[in-house]
Amino acid sequence: MDKFIIRGGTPLRGHVSISGAKNAALPIIAASILTDQPVLIHNVPRLRDIYTMGHILQYMGANHHFDEDNRAFHVHLNGMNRLEAPYEMVKTMRASILFLGPMVARYRQARVSLPGGCAIGARPVNLHLDALRKMGVEINIVDGYIEAHCQELRGADIYFDTVTVTGTENIMMAATLAKGRTVLKNAAREPEVVDLARCLVHMGAHIEGIGSDTLTIEGVDELAGACYSVMPDRIEAGTFMAAAAITAGEVTLPATVTPLVESIIMKLQDCDIRIQCDDEYVRVYGNGITCRDMVTSPYPGFPTDMQAQYMALMCRGQGVSIIEETIFENRYMHVAELQRMGADIEVQGSRAVIKGQPFLKGAPVMATDLRASASLVIAALAARGSTEIQRIYHLDRGYDHIEDKLTALGASIERVQQ
Repeated sequence: MDKFIIRGGTPLRGHVSISGAKNAALPIIAASILTDQPVLIHNVPRLRDIYTMGHILQYMGANHHFDEDNRAFHVHLNGMNRLEAPYEMVKTMRASILFLGPMVARYRQARVSLPGGCAIGARPVNLHLDALRKMGVEINIVDGYIEAHCQELRGADIYFDTVTVTGTENIMMAATLAKGRTVLKNAAREPEVVDLARCLVHMGAHIEGIGSDTLTIEGVDELAGACYSVMPDRIEAGTFMAAAAITAGEVTLPATVTPLVESIIMKLQDCDIRIQCDDEYVRVYGNGITCRDMVTSPYPGFPTDMQAQYMALMCRGQGVSIIEETIFENRYMHVAELQRMGADIEVQGSRAVIKGQPFLKGAPVMATDLRASASLVIAALAARGSTEIQRIYHLDRGYDHIEDKLTALGASIERVQQ
């Protein structure tokens, strides 16, 4: 099991490219099930979850190839040998649930293991299942598997009680091949949902209201293949912005990320971090950090996937900040590890109170989930001495060779095999 050894104290400087968004690429790959024609997906990040999706497609009978050098994912699924996503393949990946909607839409049946992923709190799939039932799907939970089948998939009016990104994506994909019209209300508006919708339109789907909380999908008889490029990863962009700020560095990112990270830019600027945006670049200058309160919320609010990274920033800020996590109830597991590095954090239910410290110190720490891992990397880059981060396989699920990008910016970071 690999680990990182990071020697802190070096300001990050230079330009960093931003990989394709994992949370857009995964549903787009799942959408390839909806057609018997080839699908070519560009700008796909080299991540463990991407490889897992490929293994599942291969198990189902798809022809696929991931050209890592060109970040191109080829899929051609002309018929399926197995209408199943087995537990052994999906146990580490939450996105496996995204196979359910497309399989039911195209083949009228599916068997998908209840998903795994990061242990950051309850993320029930009942909203997915309730919506499919309204569309005429019979669903049973048997031995940890969702078993679904129907004679005919019908359009329906669906209201999500709470905003659900994967629920919106799953049902939107299913609705593209349903008979009649489907209306999704209180739909997620995240850029990754928009990216999936645009890809589906490229494949011939009829979707209105893209980017709003009401999506109207008119089912069609079939979808075509497509060539589509995945959007940049806004969370990776935000992570590097935080890393530049905490190390008192100067880092530029491509301007293509600007509309995707507006809430992050505004919050960092509120913390007196200097950020300049123009037609070519986003420039982040580490000129000091003022602690400010923050509340996570669905898009267009501050993303929960940036909460841990923001907390690491506040650990080195001036003053006191309060973070309130409103999306997941168990997303403060990084607190204990940051405390090992000298952070002053007190958790009070869904809130965390952080008192900024003049410095953090290196320590052996353990990553507990994907974004917690990123927060430890950020803290380690600014800490005095060396930090050893165990269980970095979490990072490999969401960041495309992050150590290479940090090294190019001047960081002292080493991947060590154990």
